[in-house]
Amino acid sequence: MPVIGRVLEMQEELSRIRRDIHAHPELCFEEQRTSDVVAAKLAEWGLEVHRGLARTGVVGTLRKGNSPRAIGLRADMDALPMQEANDFAHRSTHEGRMHACGHDGHTTMLLGAAKYLAETRNFEGAVHFIFQPAEEGGGGGRVMVEEGLFDKFPCDAVFAIHNKPGIGIGQIATRPGPLLAAADRYDIRINARGAHAAYPHLGVDPIVIASQIVLALQGIVSRNVDPVDSAVVTVGFIKGGSAYNVIPPEVHLGGTVRTTTPANRDLVERRIRDICAGAATMHGIEVAVDYRRGYPPTVNHADEAAFAAEVAAEICGEANVQRNIRPAMGAEDFSYMLNARPGAMVWLGNGPGEGGCILHNPRYDFNDMAIPFGVSFFARLAERFLKA
Repeated sequence: MPVIGRVLEMQEELSRIRRDIHAHPELCFEEQRTSDVVAAKLAEWGLEVHRGLARTGVVGTLRKGNSPRAIGLRADMDALPMQEANDFAHRSTHEGRMHACGHDGHTTMLLGAAKYLAETRNFEGAVHFIFQPAEEGGGGGRVMVEEGLFDKFPCDAVFAIHNKPGIGIGQIATRPGPLLAAADRYDIRINARGAHAAYPHLGVDPIVIASQIVLALQGIVSRNVDPVDSAVVTVGFIKGGSAYNVIPPEVHLGGTVRTTTPANRDLVERRIRDICAGAATMHGIEVAVDYRRGYPPTVNHADEAAFAAEVAAEICGEANVQRNIRPAMGAEDFSYMLNARPGAMVWLGNGPGEGGCILHNPRYDFNDMAIPFGVSFFARLAERFLKA
């Protein structure tokens, strides 16, 4: 059962919608125009429309029959605070904002699935189309869950698509277990004692201490984390000093941590704190650590990941489905929905070339040729999960 014929007929309309959204990007929790477009389309196609979760979130619902079964399908809507470098007709009309992660495509594909399923209704139960704001650092998925998403719209399982540059058009990849990492941030402030550079013995040099800490942090992954697991500890900046001949009194360094399991997340945070406490004791100064947990790992449930792969094979052919793709160290707040309900995320090929350049790139553009595959996948997921 390949790409749905009716979906191919919708390609031109859906491409126009996608390009319109691309031209009018909106940032976290500010997706008012995008939400208006989504809500208007859903209402036009006869869905129940609910607004207000996480401020700009939209949930459209289709029901058929009396079955209590329900599936959730999720797309994110927000853009990034970046300047677009493209010059095509649908480039961003707003300075400093662009859809550089393909959320315009995600939103469009879910709209396409809603239109198709509203026309055919080849299922029994309820389909909840979840249009989420603020994925790019705002935690819109967490806010929707905290505000009662699954209480208001009960789902037996929830699924999402993220486009993936570097995977060919017409290919889908997923895996059971961790697909994406947790994303945490830390700040370390070393409060030492400044001095004249010619008299270092009269001070306590925070730059030397910072260097020792940076080197020690690199040993966490290589010597504390199981080599089979994935983890990253990155120092993103070091700030301190302003003159050639002055030892500064303080240094501030910070960075990010990526882990794919809760146990390693706890381990890395604990080791960062231990290293800084040890440096403080050794040098007799204060080292303050501010460790902030961001999105948790995106962990696919095994049964739902297998189900998603089976549906993908129906759309793309078995040879075009990767069922055990390597995890990536990026992060996604769909993780909060997967912590609340069984489900899975898949990666949809965005192809090579300009449309396939790396995410968060100023020349990125979602590839419209991928739309029929994503729409068909969402639609068949619902039909198979809620088989009449």
